[in-house]
Order: sequence, then C-alpha cells, then structure tokens
Amino acid sequence: MATEFHNLQELRHSASLATKVFIQRDYSDSTICKFQTKFPAELDSRIERSLFEVTMKTLNCYYAEAEKIGGQSYLEGCLACATAYIIFLCMETRYEKILKKISMYIQEQNEKVYAPRGLLLTDPIERGMRVIEISIFEDSGSTSSSSSGSSPTSSTAQ
Repeated sequence: MATEFHNLQELRHSASLATKVFIQRDYSDSTICKFQTKFPAELDSRIERSLFEVTMKTLNCYYAEAEKIGGQSYLEGCLACATAYIIFLCMETRYEKILKKISMYIQEQNEKVYAPRGLLLTDPIERGMRVIEISIFEDSGSTSSSSSGSSPTSSTAQ
C-alpha cells in the first residue's frame, strides 16, 4: 500500500497544479448525498466521458448505500442509547465502514485511472461532503502533445 501512495506523491511533486474542477452536490432529489454526473468541459481532453461517469455513479451508489436505514442502523442506534454512546468508542458504525470503502475506491481510481492522466480526485469527506475536487496537473518534466495545441506554455530551456 505504501508504493501506491508513493505514486500519487510522485504525481504531486513532479507535476505542477494547473487548475481544479469541482463536482457539486446534486440536491434535485433531496438532501441525500449525491453528486452531479455532468461531465465537466475542463476534463474533455484528459479522460473519457464514460470513465468519469462510471466513477461518479459508483460513488453515488456507495453514498446511497451508506445512508440507507435498515436493521443494522436501528440496532446501532439502540445500542448507542443503551450505552450512552460509549459503544462507538469500541465499534465502527456501518456508515463509517462505507466511508472507508469509498476512500479506498477513490484511492484505487486515482492509482488506476486518474493519476496516469494527470488528474487527482480528492475524497469529498475532506471538503465537507460539499464537492468532489479534481486537480488537474501539468507535467513539468515533459511537453505533451495534448497541451501543445491548446495554449502556449512557457519554458526556460528555449
């Protein structure tokens, strides 16, 4: 697991941050945690629309699962009341377990899909569950063919 994190650190150190894109929460249904699946134009040349949509839909499914109220949630609530919430010092709630699963999914997506394209997803929990932040990095070590047509870049070795 340390080698995976090292790869993301390399991305952060070897590339300079160009811009950030924010995927907003979708409040059209209600206040349940759900993010917009609309593809941002800033990512057009970086990632395929289908990969982005799969990531957003998977995250939305995880958050819907986390907010489901069922027998386990009811039992956790009863145990919490019966023990004056001391039970949560020695046990993890279902919601917390799913949040960890989401963090691992985001880590995996960064390693396999986003980092190789110069992108980095930030876990929504780090932004107060308001947005999903996608950082767009420009490789400072080499010039890419995708950025050569869009805008001129300044270089010190000319």
